[in-house]
Amino acid sequence: MRLDRRAHVPVTLAVAAPFGAVLVALLLAGILIAMSGAPVLEAYLRILTSAFGSKSSITETLTRATPLILTGLAVAVAFRTRLWNIGAEGQFYSGALVAAMLGSQHGLQLPGPALIPVLMVAGAAAGALLMLAPLGLRLRFGVDEVVTTLLLNFITILTVSMMIDGPLKDPMAFGWPQSVPIVGDAFLPKLVSRSRLHIGFLIAIGLAVLIWFVQERTVFGLKTRAAGLNPAATNFAGIKVNRLLVQAACVSGGLAGLAGAIEVLGVKGYVTTDLSPGFGYTGIIVAMLASLNPIGVVVTAIFVATIFVGSDGMSRGLGVPSFIADVIVALSLLAVLVALVLTNYRIRR
Repeated sequence: MRLDRRAHVPVTLAVAAPFGAVLVALLLAGILIAMSGAPVLEAYLRILTSAFGSKSSITETLTRATPLILTGLAVAVAFRTRLWNIGAEGQFYSGALVAAMLGSQHGLQLPGPALIPVLMVAGAAAGALLMLAPLGLRLRFGVDEVVTTLLLNFITILTVSMMIDGPLKDPMAFGWPQSVPIVGDAFLPKLVSRSRLHIGFLIAIGLAVLIWFVQERTVFGLKTRAAGLNPAATNFAGIKVNRLLVQAACVSGGLAGLAGAIEVLGVKGYVTTDLSPGFGYTGIIVAMLASLNPIGVVVTAIFVATIFVGSDGMSRGLGVPSFIADVIVALSLLAVLVALVLTNYRIRR
């Protein structure tokens, strides 16, 4: 048997493949649910009702999806240019730390309308700077950015731990390791009263639309696609690939840093070492499920958030371990990767 690349991929096949892959993942996960002794259909119904059954559950799902949209976009932008950013988790924490530090009562003394944009830009800048270091090592010494970005995650989290146990420690936290809180004017406005859903969700969607427009309707987007498909040919055509990589690194790291800043400004109000339950790593899955499409990132981020939020309700109601959410997301990724191969290649005997 061999794989022959398709000369043309039908649009219907390209669209149907991800949905079919997710369906296969749900069927496989259903086997594990059945093995736990719970009815499969009722379990999936509990996931839906727990994620969208009430106003509070809907807002919680969208709140959970907000950082996933931004980290998914960060990964999608980088991967599109063959820049393998595995460090969105560290960039998330760097943006969160800078936002908390500058947004505290000892930070910037600005009015709310001016303070919030400055803090978001500062968080994005921190994430971008953290991404530029691995890129510099790759361009100068040929160091694989997969390794450097991954290891920087642990360095950044340890730095956060040092800061919140040291100069940024909240004296009113009764020994709990967390940073000083941000001032009231730094909190993002809520979209729905008496909920955690904030305006950051609209910012994330707006950025997804903007990135889609840039990638699909501008010369810069065409250059990034060309650099991702064939860097050597792109260089031969007179396009400076290294400059494109620097720009993509700034956007990618900036989006992940912005995710951290928005999580602090919109939800937590302070930084802890467990601020992220793996938003940066899950962003890789979100981007791959969306086939690196910015609009698809929004859809897949909401899907993943639905699984995580809904699984908690399913676990409480049926006794199924909530870790089934990680299994479903992982199976979805594997199934989508197989679907992408079958979409782009034919199996020949």
